[in-house]
Amino acid sequence: MKYCYLIFALFVVLSCQNSEKNDSAIKSRAIEKVEVPTLNLQQANNLAELPLACVTVEYPNKLGQTLGSDEDLQSPKELHPTFYGCFDWHSAVHGHWSLVSLLRQFPDLDKSFEIQQYLTKSFSIENIENEVAYFKGEHNKSFERTYGWAWLLKLAEELHKWDNIRARKLEYCLQPLTDLIVSKYLEFLPKLNYPIRVGEHTNTAFGLSFAYDYAVTVGHSELKNLIEQRARDFYGDDQDCPIEWEPSGFDFLSPCLEEAALMKRVLSLDEFKIWINDFMPELNNTDFDLEVGKVSDRTDGKLVHLDGVNFSRAWSLNEIAKDIPEFEHLRNIANKHINHSLPSIVGDSYEGGHWLGSFAIYALNSIE
Repeated sequence: MKYCYLIFALFVVLSCQNSEKNDSAIKSRAIEKVEVPTLNLQQANNLAELPLACVTVEYPNKLGQTLGSDEDLQSPKELHPTFYGCFDWHSAVHGHWSLVSLLRQFPDLDKSFEIQQYLTKSFSIENIENEVAYFKGEHNKSFERTYGWAWLLKLAEELHKWDNIRARKLEYCLQPLTDLIVSKYLEFLPKLNYPIRVGEHTNTAFGLSFAYDYAVTVGHSELKNLIEQRARDFYGDDQDCPIEWEPSGFDFLSPCLEEAALMKRVLSLDEFKIWINDFMPELNNTDFDLEVGKVSDRTDGKLVHLDGVNFSRAWSLNEIAKDIPEFEHLRNIANKHINHSLPSIVGDSYEGGHWLGSFAIYALNSIE
C-alpha cells in the first residue's frame, strides 16, 4: 500500500511539472506582429481601376432573374440602366460604392473627373426610376434580398457622408431607390422567423449590419430600432459559435464574425462583453489566431470567394475590437488577413476583379 501512495505522489508531481511547462509554453508563444496596411493615394488609384474596369462592362452577366414572360428577356443594361455592369447587380452597386468612397477620401484621385462624370450620368433620375420599376415587378419582390439591399444602403450612406455638392445631387437622384430598399427591410424583417447563417450573400447578420449603419448615419429611427430588436431576437441567446468550422469551401463571409460584428453594433459595451464571452470566449485569449482563407484558383469564380472572406473577417474583427482594449490583439489578425489577399486582387481575373476591390476598400476603411 505504501508503494501505491509513492507512485501516486510521483504521478502528481510529474503532472504538475508538465502543466507548468505547458502554461509556460502558452505564455511564451508570441503571435507574429504584421504590418498595418494603409489606404493611401497610390493604393486608392490602384483600387479605383477595379470598379472602373467593370461598371460599364455589360457581359458576362448573371442576372438572377425570374422570367414572367418574353417581355422580361431584355439586356442587362435595359433592365438595370445604372447597375448593369460588374457581372451582377449587387457587384455593380458596390462598384459604385467603391468609386464614391475613394472620391470622398481622396479628391485628388488621378481619374477623379472621369469618375464624377460617370457617376452623374449613371445616377440620372430616369435611370434610377427604371431601377425602382424593376423591383416593383411581379416576380422581383425578393430580388437581391438582402445582400444587394445592404450594399445599396451602404452606397446611400457613403453619399450622405460625402460633404460635396455633387454628392447631394447624386444622393437626391438615388433617393427613390434608397427609400424602396428601406421599405423592403421594414416589410421583410418582421416576417423572418429565423436568421440565415451561411457564408455567402443571404447571410442575415451582414445584411442587418450594413442597413444598421445606414439607419444610424441618416437618423432613420424606425429601421434602426427594428434591426436592434431583430438582432436580439435572432442572436441574443447564441453560444459557442464553431469558428473552427470556418471557412467553408467558397465562403466570402464569416457567419460567426459577421454575427459578432452586428451584435457589437446593437448592444451596449457592457452587454456585448457578456454576450461575446458566451458566443466566442476564445476571443479573450491574446493567443487566439485564425488561419487565412487560401485561394487555390483565382480564375474560379467560387473559389476566389476566399479572398473575400479574408477581407470580411478583417472588417468584422476590427469592429469587434473597437473601444475594447482587451480585444486589441484582434486587429493584428485582421491586418494579417488583409495583407494576405490585397496584393492579388489588382490585375486579377474578372472573376475576382469585379467585386474584390470593394471588399478590400471596406476592410482598409475599418482600420483605426
